[in-house]
Amino acid sequence: MKKVITYGTYDLFHYGHQRLLERAKKLGDYLIVGVTADDFDKKRGKINVQQSLMERIESVRATGLADEIIIEEYEGQKIDDIKRLGIDIFTVGSDWVGYFDYLKEYCDVIYLERTEGVSSSDLRAEKRSINLGLIGEGNVLNKFYEESKFVNGIEVNAILVPNHNERKSYENQELLLTDDFDELLSVVDAVFIISHPSQHYSDIKKALSHKKHVLCESPIALNQADFDELKQMADENNLILMDSIKTAYSTAYNRLLLLLKGGKIGEIYSVDATCTSLREYEDNSWNSITSWAPTALLPIFQILGTDYKNKTINSLTLDENQNFDLFTKIDFQYENAVASIKVANGVKSEGELIISGTEGYAFVPAPWWKTDYFELRFENQEDNKKYFYQLDGEGIRYELVAFAKSIELSRNNAYIDYKVSKAICKIIEDFENKDVNFIK
Repeated sequence: MKKVITYGTYDLFHYGHQRLLERAKKLGDYLIVGVTADDFDKKRGKINVQQSLMERIESVRATGLADEIIIEEYEGQKIDDIKRLGIDIFTVGSDWVGYFDYLKEYCDVIYLERTEGVSSSDLRAEKRSINLGLIGEGNVLNKFYEESKFVNGIEVNAILVPNHNERKSYENQELLLTDDFDELLSVVDAVFIISHPSQHYSDIKKALSHKKHVLCESPIALNQADFDELKQMADENNLILMDSIKTAYSTAYNRLLLLLKGGKIGEIYSVDATCTSLREYEDNSWNSITSWAPTALLPIFQILGTDYKNKTINSLTLDENQNFDLFTKIDFQYENAVASIKVANGVKSEGELIISGTEGYAFVPAPWWKTDYFELRFENQEDNKKYFYQLDGEGIRYELVAFAKSIELSRNNAYIDYKVSKAICKIIEDFENKDVNFIK
């Protein structure tokens, strides 16, 4: 029996895919189709895939042409598959001519002519792009603008930057630059907001009232009541309201969560996260709690949940009104676990994440919120494992893909659920209400 293998993403399955599989099938007696996993596509820079892995597998299966379907998950897997499965012929489209010649050492390699005039990229491009407006200021706003260029289906066409010096950096772009919120809302479908946290509620409410989808830098609001009002407003108008914490979209961070949920380090009893930076205090600065707490709280609430029994906030403040905290430490007590965060805009510490379990612990080195690497460590050091995952754009481009897909499907496709977003707002609310042990 002659075995044939081919690989592809098979996003938005079309006639060209069908014809390629038909010709691959005729090359032998048994056709194996490798469908690339979501994470593997991300590592190769393919972040515009519109369909989930299971949707793409089902599209291939529905053709009835594949005798077997496998998932391609890592670099070098093709050689492993060819040797393991006893493959006689490797085949792929002619746009890869020469690229896979190294496989001739293991089997025959045949390049098939592709069907002209149709591709998944063309189909994605034919979809109307979402016009996205950016609102706020600072380095993160600029990063979102640059990362949006990698995302199919989203086009930044307007920016509201109150700071005139920052606005100059966008002047040579084909953009609407304005300080008028209404003008921006008149030309966009959705907005990304990174204004001062004290403005988030009013900015989001105005955008939602104009029927615009919203992605907002966390926290969405400074209290739970405002969060509930905004969420209800979004739901009633069939709009997407998403919390923006780019760490949630890091491939390494997501893989870590899956391993932990799979019991790789046993039962989890402790989560400790530290996020700090040294920044000069200025009027209207983001304090430590709003700058860093949403990120630091993310693994605690996603691993241990939001139903903690009690918490204690200790904070070192700078100003007389106790609004700007140089350093804040929060300790949580759960039914069967404990957790803590340290956040600071005026004190420096090692920004690592440590998750302790009954069989081992997870160590994510500084800066853990930008990690492309983590370790699972055990009593027997020979059992330690290191994991590496490429991180492009600090997770921003993947977050934008999730936002675009949510808008397309009219369903929140965020990696942060509303319970977590609301729990973050509760912590900020308690700080704002001075439910804190202040240290002067």
